[in-house]
Amino acid sequence: MTSPKTSSPSPSPPPFPLTSKDRQNLSRADSDFTPHSWSHLQRIITTNDLSSLLRRPSSLRRYLAWTAATNAQYGSITAYICQVRLRWTPLPSPSGPEFETATPVPFADARDYKILRNDWPYGVEKGIAHLIVWLKHRLDVQDNDKGDLTEEARAQVQAFVDRVFAQRLAGEGERVIWFRNWTGLQSVQGIEHVHVLVLGAGEELLEEWTGEGEKKGA
Repeated sequence: MTSPKTSSPSPSPPPFPLTSKDRQNLSRADSDFTPHSWSHLQRIITTNDLSSLLRRPSSLRRYLAWTAATNAQYGSITAYICQVRLRWTPLPSPSGPEFETATPVPFADARDYKILRNDWPYGVEKGIAHLIVWLKHRLDVQDNDKGDLTEEARAQVQAFVDRVFAQRLAGEGERVIWFRNWTGLQSVQGIEHVHVLVLGAGEELLEEWTGEGEKKGA
């Protein structure tokens, strides 16, 4: 009599969407990964090829494990971001986090946004800082599959980036680029946020923008 075959448990689904490039990246060693250069980042963002933004393989594996553990502890990454990173208290809402704002206009009041370092940055060359601007407002998006920003919303972000980042870099706007991930690529969809990449900013300036020191190990 043969023993019944037992099937091995199916792997758990990832805690956030992975692109085909992410999945390929997970099979690599860090030594096989080429960090994004500044010119490569400019090309990716200019062409809106955001799925090509990758983390180092070891960082992506840690991020997946951290996300699963944080979901288990806090219920969601959105809850963790609100409670721990932003310390914002959402208003009661059945459709996701909403916040009381000081003004109805995005970026108009510093109480309505917060700049932080990205805890899990993309794999970029040394000298490139990856920051995130978290907003209490929602930015207007186009009615398409990707959820791209409207032209008005893009202008609002660009004006903010120019005022807060480029001006502090002696007006060298070419040292700052920004993007907002498509909805399908966002690992934190509950709170509006914009990614900002800065080239050659000193640690003192990064601390001025974020109010926090350099993070290790991501």
